[in-house]
Amino acid sequence: MLLTDYQTLNINENLDSPLVIKVSFNKMLNQYENLIKADNGFIAANARRVLEIAEKNPILREGFTDLTLLKTYEKEIEGILQDSFSPILTNNEIKTAYVPFLDLVFNTSDRFKSILKNAGDDFELQVKNMPTDEKYIIACTLILNFCYGYNLNFKRPFFYEIPDSDGIMRYYKILYNADFTEIIPRKNAPKITEADYEELLDNFENIDLWKEKFPPNSYDFKGFVISNIFDVTDDQSISNIKSSLIGEDQRKDANFIEGFYDIFRSLFGFKNLEVGFSIYNEEEGAFERVYGVGMNSFLLNDKESMTCGDALCEWSYNRLLEENKYFSVSDVDRIFEKYDGKVPPHVKVLHDQGFKSAIFAPIAKDQGLMGVIEIVSTEAKVLNSINANKLVDVMPFIISAVERSKNEEENLIEAIIQKECTSIHSSVHWRFEQEARNYIKAEWNGQEPNFNKIAFENIYPLYGQIDIKGSSEARNWATQQDLTMQLSAIKTILQMASVDEALPIFEQYVFQINAFLANLESNFQVDSEQQISGFIKEELEPVLKHLYANEKLKSGIDDYFNGIDDLVDVLYYHRKQYDNTIASINKEMASLLDQKQVEAQLMYPHYFERFKTDGVEHNMYIGESLTKEDSFNPIYLYNLRLWQLQVMVEMENAYYQMQSDFPVALDVASMILVFNQPLTISFRMDEKQFDVDGTYNARYEIVKKRVDKAYIKGTTERVTEKGKISIVYSQKEDELEYLRYVRFLQSKKYLDDDVEIVELQDLQAVTGLKAIRVSVLYHKDKNDKAFYTYDDLMKEIKS
Repeated sequence: MLLTDYQTLNINENLDSPLVIKVSFNKMLNQYENLIKADNGFIAANARRVLEIAEKNPILREGFTDLTLLKTYEKEIEGILQDSFSPILTNNEIKTAYVPFLDLVFNTSDRFKSILKNAGDDFELQVKNMPTDEKYIIACTLILNFCYGYNLNFKRPFFYEIPDSDGIMRYYKILYNADFTEIIPRKNAPKITEADYEELLDNFENIDLWKEKFPPNSYDFKGFVISNIFDVTDDQSISNIKSSLIGEDQRKDANFIEGFYDIFRSLFGFKNLEVGFSIYNEEEGAFERVYGVGMNSFLLNDKESMTCGDALCEWSYNRLLEENKYFSVSDVDRIFEKYDGKVPPHVKVLHDQGFKSAIFAPIAKDQGLMGVIEIVSTEAKVLNSINANKLVDVMPFIISAVERSKNEEENLIEAIIQKECTSIHSSVHWRFEQEARNYIKAEWNGQEPNFNKIAFENIYPLYGQIDIKGSSEARNWATQQDLTMQLSAIKTILQMASVDEALPIFEQYVFQINAFLANLESNFQVDSEQQISGFIKEELEPVLKHLYANEKLKSGIDDYFNGIDDLVDVLYYHRKQYDNTIASINKEMASLLDQKQVEAQLMYPHYFERFKTDGVEHNMYIGESLTKEDSFNPIYLYNLRLWQLQVMVEMENAYYQMQSDFPVALDVASMILVFNQPLTISFRMDEKQFDVDGTYNARYEIVKKRVDKAYIKGTTERVTEKGKISIVYSQKEDELEYLRYVRFLQSKKYLDDDVEIVELQDLQAVTGLKAIRVSVLYHKDKNDKAFYTYDDLMKEIKS
C-alpha cells in the first residue's frame, strides 16, 4: 500500500499487534557513524552528510508514529536513503522502503513508480502470499528471534502481481532486508522461558496462547524495511503452469481454461495470444479435438479429427511426428502468398481463421507423440522460432499432465466398460477392491503380482424366473404370417406379369410359391424361414427388379419393396410386433425387479444378478462371506426367500396389468427354485462372471437350466403354468418353510387357496424334485380392490 492510500494518521491505530511500531532510521544512522572513520574520504564525507541530516532532524533517529511526518520529512528521508536508492540505478532497480506489518511503502525507485503508473490509477498494490490472519503470531516469532535468539524460520516467497500497460500480468518477487530494524521489550513484556518456547512450538494457531505470552503493545519496534524486487514473470508463469497442471482434470471449468491461457500470455509477454490443443491418435494416425469447455484446436479448426497427412505438409509432419520438435510460422500471410495455390495445410487453416503467426510444439515422450500444443496470434511475427524457446521449461509439465490425462482417460474408459459390460455387484465390490490393493502392494514391493481367485463360501442361492409361455410358438406364427404375406405379394405380381407376357418361368415361380405357402400352413420347420428367405432374395426379387420396367407392375412392385424393413431386409411386420413385445416385457419386468432390489439390499446386503431371455431370470446369493461384517443370521435368508416370493407375485400382477399395452398378447409363468444347501461361488476371470464351485454344487446349475421344462410325474403337463407360481424344491423342510410363506401371502390376498404339491418327472442326473403350485390372485389395475384368478381375469378383460 502506498502512503497516499493510507487512511489513518497514526501507524498503530487499529493495529492488533504485540509491537508498537515507530518509523526510525536509527540503525542505519549507527552504520553511518562507523563510516565516518573510513579511509576513503568520499565515503566518510557522505556519512557526515547523512548524519548532519539526522542531527538537524532528531525525530528521524528517535522514531515517530505520525504518518504525516513521512511527507513532512520526505526530502530528508530521501537524503538518508540516497545510498540505498542510488539515483544512477533508480531506472533499473525495483526497490522500496516500507513499514512492516502495514505494508506501507514510503520511498521507491523510479522504475517501481513507472511499473505502478503502467498498472493504472485503479490498481491497488498488495503483497501476495502474506498471511493477513496470522500477522500477530508472525510478529511474535520475530520477537523470539530478535530478543531471545531463537531461529524460527517463517520465510515464504512474497510477490506482487502487477499488470503492465498491455494488461499482461507480471510477477515480482520481494526480498526483504530487515537490517535496519530493532525490537525492544517494554516493561509489561513477560519474560519468555524455555518452557514457554516449547509450548508455543506446537500451538501456532492458538492465538490466545500467543497473546498471553506476548500481550498487545508489549514490545517497541523501531526501524524500517527495504525490499528488493525482481521481475520473475517467466519463472512464475512456469510455476503457475505447473500448479495448474497438477490439479485434477479441469476441462469443464471455463474460468480455469481462460486463466491457463492468461499464464501463457504472461510467459510470452503480450495479450494477443490463444492456446489450443490436439491429441494424437496413433492407431488412427490422426489428430483429434480435446473435449472440454473453452478447449480449441486451431490445427483442426471446426473439424473433430483429421489425419496427420491432411493436417500437415511433409516437412511439418516429419518435424512433429518423427523428430518431435517444434516449428513456428512467424508470418502466415507471407507464406500463404508465397506458395500460391499449394499452401501447406497447417498454413491454410491458420489463414482461414485469421491468425498471422503461430507455434506448434509436440507433446511427446520417448514412446512418441501424444499431442500438439498450438499457440497462435492475430499479429504477425510476435510468435517465432526465437521466443518458441520459452516453451522449453514448460513442456515437461505439459507432457506430464497430458500423459496423466491420457492414463486417466484410459482408466475411465476401462471403468465405463467394467460398469456397463462386466459390472461387479456392489455387495461384492469390496472383495475385488481388497484383491486389487493386494495386487498393487505386491507390485510396489517388487514381487510378482497375482490377482488371486475370488470366492465366497457357505452362501445360500436363490433363483427365480418369470418366463414367457409359448414364446417359440408365437414367434413361429409371426414368421409364418410375414412369409405368407411376402410370398403372396410376389405371387400377385408374377400372375399379373403372366397376363402381359406368358412366360413359363413365371408359372414355375408361382408353382414354387404355392408349394412354400402350403408348407408354411401345414409343415413349418426350423429351416423353413431360411429356405424361403433365400428363395425370395436370390430368385424372386431379381425378377421383380427386371419387371419394374413394366408400367402396369410398377405400383405393386413399389408397394412390395416399401414393405421391406430396411434393417433386416425382409417383410418384418408380425415378427417386429413379437420382438417388440418380448423386449417390452423384459424391460418392464427387469425394471420392476431392479426397483424392488434396492429395498431388499437395505434389509441385508446380498449378491444379485439378472438376465433377459424370453422373460427375466435372477440369481441371488446371501451369506456371511459376502459381507465384511460378522452379522449374518439365518433370519436374513428366510426374509429374502419370503421377499422373493412376494415380488414374483407382484411382477405377475404388474405384467397382466400392462399386457394390453403390448402388440402381442402373451402369457407368463413364474417359478422359484429352492436349494437349501450352502455352496461356494467363485469369479471366473475368463467369463467375467460368478459360477458355482465343485461337482456337488454344479448340480444346482444343472437343475436351474432344466427344471422349467420338467413335467409333472405321470403327465404331459409342464410344472410351470400361466396363472400359477411354482416353487421347486427337494427337501421336506423346504416344503414346510414355503407353505408357511404361502399361507402368509394367502392372508394378504396375494395367492389363492388352491395349493397343490406335485412330484416332478426325473431329469437327467436329477431326481426327487417336488413343486408347490398355487394360483396368483390378480387385480385389473393398481387401484382395483377385487381379486381374480387367471381365468377370471381373462374373462373380465374380454368383457
